Amino acid sequence: MEFHSFELNPNAPAQQEGNLEEALARKYGVSLEQARAMNARVVDAAAGEGLHYRYDIAKRGNTFDAHRLIHLARAQGFQAAMKERLMAAYFMEGRAIGDRDTLVELAGEVGIDSERARAALDSDEFADDVRADEREAAELGITGVPFFVINRRYGVSGAQPPEVMLEALTVGWKDAPD
Repeated sequence: MEFHSFELNPNAPAQQEGNLEEALARKYGVSLEQARAMNARVVDAAAGEGLHYRYDIAKRGNTFDAHRLIHLARAQGFQAAMKERLMAAYFMEGRAIGDRDTLVELAGEVGIDSERARAALDSDEFADDVRADEREAAELGITGVPFFVINRRYGVSGAQPPEVMLEALTVGWKDAPD
């Protein structure tokens, strides 16, 4: 499996004030109560998978640099570990993944040399890779995450039940070019 970049809010500042419920309510034009219910559904679904999401402590911010680190990690064979570390830091630990010092620390935790991570973040390295992923997503009509592309022919949008994913993979494999 390979992960590609997709920023939900590419114009966000590195770190943002306010909580997720308020931002969700504004984004979708719903009440604060409706936003809380939306988040509660996600938290409950995550709990069903053994994940303990903490939207109450999550720190919003720009994810561009985090995506650049995922590209660096891919080049070093740590892509899945870096993505998972970033997700845990954001969803469960309330870490600011728009903060470069935090990103360097997290990269070090998965085996990327901290100086190498900082050098990448202090340059434009991997910026073109992130933008290329985002252009490709736009060309494919992707407007949100998660989104799964199977053999570049089939797309599955959103968090789907295992049965739906299995069917999509089965169809994708059957129709795979030889």
